[in-house]
Amino acid sequence: MIRVAIVGAGAIAETHLDALVKFRERCEVVGLVDVFPAKAEEKITRYNLRAKAYRDHLELLNDAHFDLAVICAPPFAHAPTALDLLNAGKHVLVEKPMATCLAECDHMIAAATTNRRLLSIVAQNRFRTPTMKLKQLIASGIAGKIVHVQVDSFWWRGENYYDLWWRGTWEKEGGGCTLNHAVHQIDLCHWIAGMPQALQAIVANVAHANSQVEDFSTTVLFFENGTLGQVNASLLHHGEPQQFVAQGERAMLRVPWQVKATTQKENGFPEDNPALEKEIQARYDQLPALAHELHAGQIANVLGAIAGTEPLLVDGVAGRNTIELVTAIYASGFSGQRIALPLSPANPFYTREGILQNAPHFHEKTKSVENFADNAIIVGASSEQKK
Repeated sequence: MIRVAIVGAGAIAETHLDALVKFRERCEVVGLVDVFPAKAEEKITRYNLRAKAYRDHLELLNDAHFDLAVICAPPFAHAPTALDLLNAGKHVLVEKPMATCLAECDHMIAAATTNRRLLSIVAQNRFRTPTMKLKQLIASGIAGKIVHVQVDSFWWRGENYYDLWWRGTWEKEGGGCTLNHAVHQIDLCHWIAGMPQALQAIVANVAHANSQVEDFSTTVLFFENGTLGQVNASLLHHGEPQQFVAQGERAMLRVPWQVKATTQKENGFPEDNPALEKEIQARYDQLPALAHELHAGQIANVLGAIAGTEPLLVDGVAGRNTIELVTAIYASGFSGQRIALPLSPANPFYTREGILQNAPHFHEKTKSVENFADNAIIVGASSEQKK
């Protein structure tokens, strides 16, 4: 039985608890940590857990016996908390984003390696059946060479969203919609298409006056093989449409799942290719569905990796790749320059201190609340994402 502790009892912890209770025969939640212990106590009662509430993770370490820690704290706490836990010999699953800078990512990966512990970063969109099938189809080459990839991470948040005390500041949140909302779609981009060799970005705050950080970014990716990519992140889009699209030489594959194949007429204009569409759809239908999806799928994998029955599918290096792309987007958007990858430690945005010194404040926070009465969050809100 794998004993689990959760650090941070906010709304996202409920998503993890909903997943963890699916595997009661494999794991047991024994501790919940929050700076507001009443939040942890409430979840212990609601989920009928044989667990204890703690005020901080150091108190947890001094009192509880556990194997795996799930970090659901705000972004600024991810790295220091993970380092303490890894150095104490615990396996760690960290909610997005992995950390607020590349230097922190590197310290976390080094600690996991030194202590021979597993470090996984939440990337629940990999654990969707349509996404997994799309990746396999692209790898098969049935769509031809991929010439363009596009990820749209479109969300809508009102101004009050940034009233929460830790949101909307570079110091506490580490960034805006690019880091904290588009992070999952950016993960899909490098997981499926690989890492680009350069990018150029525009970063802006259009509609959130109580926030230092961005609420919109758009980025062009340049891959070594000539493929181009686009990453669009927003908190401005009503309806919250989200997608991953790969345009191959022979066909387009998209999640939410759609296939479109085209050939050319004599004059170069498009003509539908229903035979190829039918072939791709048949292959898609033949690929197996995942037993568990989203957070449940990833947690099942982490539990299996701890037990030694399966490989870890999302490790610290995968999480670092996402942070590297986000960091490069900020470096490009704030400088107006194309940024080459990989980034070196000399980049001014490599460290948290460098980000705080160099990131512009679009606005200053003038409102701050400890908590919202309605603390619910929506994961994968768009009906598009559920298909």
